[in-house]
Amino acid sequence: MGIKRFNARSAGSRFKTVSTFEEIDKNAKPEKSLLVTKKKTGGRNVYGRITTRHIGGGNRQHYRVIDFKRDKRMVPAVVDSIQYDPNRTANIALLHYVDGEKRYIIAPLDLKKGDKIIAGENVEIKIGNAMPLSVVPVGSMVHCIEMQPGSGAKIARSAGMYATLAGRDSGYAILKMPSGETRRVPETCYATIGRIGNLDHELVSLGKAGRKRHMGVRPTVRGVVMNPCDHPHGGGEGKSPVGFASPVTPWGKKTLGYKTRKQNKPSNRFIVSRRKK
Repeated sequence: MGIKRFNARSAGSRFKTVSTFEEIDKNAKPEKSLLVTKKKTGGRNVYGRITTRHIGGGNRQHYRVIDFKRDKRMVPAVVDSIQYDPNRTANIALLHYVDGEKRYIIAPLDLKKGDKIIAGENVEIKIGNAMPLSVVPVGSMVHCIEMQPGSGAKIARSAGMYATLAGRDSGYAILKMPSGETRRVPETCYATIGRIGNLDHELVSLGKAGRKRHMGVRPTVRGVVMNPCDHPHGGGEGKSPVGFASPVTPWGKKTLGYKTRKQNKPSNRFIVSRRKK
């Protein structure tokens, strides 16, 4: 998928870029049986209090129900279309199974309309096929990986992402994660062969603040330009430094580089080497 640029006919189009959507089937419409109403919260909880800042507005959307478990085993399916999903960076593929059921999956790179895919233990090593990590060849690129058997995909689900199967050891598969971390996962967990498509998503430039508002993201204001009553960084005459040993959140907690992962987290034993700094 390429990137389209615009002439600077206005301030908003000067740096604006969009995807050309070459992978998308332009005539395909969302499958109504797989659409769910998406309710907006404005970042507020059940009491009406803002618990998550910078959320509000945005275009109306329907959520597409994605099959992250791939639990329809040994039933062939045909790719009906590749579609756009407003809820994620990756594209999605609509599958028509031979028994008549329809499901959405995350669309891998080079998966096309008319391709046949399947999920199961003894299936072909082919892009879009899902299988346990125990039968995936070492060195393969995989995505939509489970962390626990049957829990559904948790790892490598966004545009362009993949993990590499580095080896196996004592019932565990060793994965090199997108972050650079090396981690052990039970080899009975399912994963999908290939890399997720829409690689050029990271090259898209919004160009103006309004496009961010269309996504439901409200403005973020720096703490140093606030008043002292609103943020610990605020106050002072003109531009002033933070005034702390390290930057803090509006509630006084350390941030920007401060490690928040628990030292004795139970899943630490599955991490072989930490992510790149």
